[in-house]
Formats: sequence, structure tokens, C-alpha cells
Amino acid sequence: MELGFVGLGRMGSNMVTRLVQGGHRVVAYDRSPGAVALAKASGAEVAGTLAELPEALRAPRAIWVMVPAGEPTESTIQALAGMLARDDVIIDGGNTRWKDDVRRGRDLAARGVHYVDAGTSGGIWGLENGYCLMVGGEAVTVARLAPVFTTLAPPNGWLHVGGVGAGHYVKMIHNGIEYGMMQAYAEGFELMSASEYQLDLPAIAALWNQGSVVRSWLLELAANALGADPALANLKPYVEDSGEGRWTVEDAIDKAVPAPVITAALFARFRSRRTNSFADRLLAALRNQFGGHAVRR
Repeated sequence: MELGFVGLGRMGSNMVTRLVQGGHRVVAYDRSPGAVALAKASGAEVAGTLAELPEALRAPRAIWVMVPAGEPTESTIQALAGMLARDDVIIDGGNTRWKDDVRRGRDLAARGVHYVDAGTSGGIWGLENGYCLMVGGEAVTVARLAPVFTTLAPPNGWLHVGGVGAGHYVKMIHNGIEYGMMQAYAEGFELMSASEYQLDLPAIAALWNQGSVVRSWLLELAANALGADPALANLKPYVEDSGEGRWTVEDAIDKAVPAPVITAALFARFRSRRTNSFADRLLAALRNQFGGHAVRR
């Protein structure tokens, strides 16, 4: 089928390439001339402006938006909404908050335009391995887009999980779980790095992927990173969060569902960004005050 595609960043560009390789006609747009040139080289057609994109597609049109969550996605969808017609569909493949999906879906439905949210996991490896897709929206609309999802995903790698917003909700929880898994690996390997034994951490990471109960793709990536730099000496201990972990914790609070592992993993990321932490200085001061324990000046 044919598809418009807005956003040719690290994931978007690879997704366009995978779609073209799968036999789809893709008309792509990005504000970066370099990104547009790469899409054209991969076999996609390109639009010079966002307004030209819908004009290059046959009705009913489908346009995939793959730009950063928040205002960039909001403004892009609002702009497209004014250019599209009844039975056209917008697919948001970014990391949008599901509550925004529900609002957008309602607003677009009033115009006769369909909305689908596709939680997308796979990162920069998706071109080679495929993308795991968690899809929310009306069943009829999702079925119409099935050829696109099937091309982007590995075998059995996409699922219609529910109505509008469900796709990004499931992806949010997916990322919250990812926070907890990554933190557990990080803590375990830090403990081994402090061991009295001279442990080969890259070899252990590779070993654990051979039938152990903690094997995973994240552990394969850990083995890759440690193999390239066993002490990770070239990295600063600063870990960003992109929003989904916070939203997961907020949802757990709203529903009174205990999520201590995910919450602690999120807070660990906050701590990673603080140098000379006030809280840690206060802890040292308190130990000195009540017990006379030495402090480092």
C-alpha cells in the first residue's frame, strides 16, 4: 500500500527504508534536507513541504507521524488535520502520552479523520530485526493498515491491543518495565565490578545469554557495550529519561498499584544527574553530628 511518513530521525529513516524494501510506496517529509536525501536514496518519494505530502497520496490517505513526543507531534498532527479529508488516517508512532491520544482521536473523529497510535519498540536495530508494534485504534482502521504493520514488524511482532490510546499505554508500561530491567542489570554488574575477583564482565554478560533465566536482548547489548569498553571509562554516569517512566509511575499512583521497582529505577536516573548531591552531603553531616563519624571535606 502507500503511506505518507513525517519524521526521518534515527528510527523514522530506518522505518521508511524497511517499508520501501517491503514493496510499499512511501512519500516522506522532514525539515532536514539531509534526512530527505537519505530517504530518497532508499527509494522513497519525497515531499518538499508538509502541505505537499497529502497531495502526493491517493484517497483515503494514511500518514505516519514519527517526530518527538509533545509539542512537535501536537503541532504536526494539528497541521495535518487541516489538510486531510474524511476517511484519511493519522498514525502516531512516537512516544505520546496515551491521554493525548484519546483527546486527539476524539478531535479528529469530529472531522471524519481516523487516528491510530502505534507504540514502537526496536530502536536503531529495527531496520534489521523489525519493530515490535503495540497498536491502538478502531478495529476496522487498524485492519486497513495491517500490511504496513506486518512489514515493519518481525513475524508475530504487532498486535492490536485496544482502542485509541491503548497502543501508547501498553508501550508506556513496556518502557517502565525496561527501566526496572536495566537498573537491575546495572546494579548487578556494578557489584561484580567491585568484587575481589578479577571478573571478565563482557564474558559473563555473554555467558548469561546462553540459557540462563536472565538472558535478554538488553543483556546482549550490555555484552556489546562492555566488550567495547569493559570499564565504561568513556561514559559519564548521567542517565536521561524520556517521559514514559514518569508516566508509568504516575499511573501507578493514580490507580494505587504498587510499582516499587519501576519507581526506584526512575529515581536512580534522577540521582545519576546530580554531582556533589546536597542529599548525600546532608547524610554525611548527620552521621558526623550524631556519631562523630569522619567526613571528607
